[in-house]
Amino acid sequence: MQFRHYDRYRYLGLNIAYYRKERGLSQMKLAEKVNISRTHMGRIEVADCAVSLDVIFDICDALEVTPKQLFDFRE
Repeated sequence: MQFRHYDRYRYLGLNIAYYRKERGLSQMKLAEKVNISRTHMGRIEVADCAVSLDVIFDICDALEVTPKQLFDFRE
């Protein structure tokens, strides 16, 4: 899948994975908390799909981070 903002999706996915691992959660556990499939969570983390703001906000709640933290891209 091609995105106009692929790099941003990639950084978002990397940040999600970083905070998930920092909290000791598997993709499966985070996906359960967010009410999406593990496959979808994996695709979000590797920038293989678009993600809605609703899912982003649910991920923030589950990881106890702000949206700003997820979108703070370090290059």
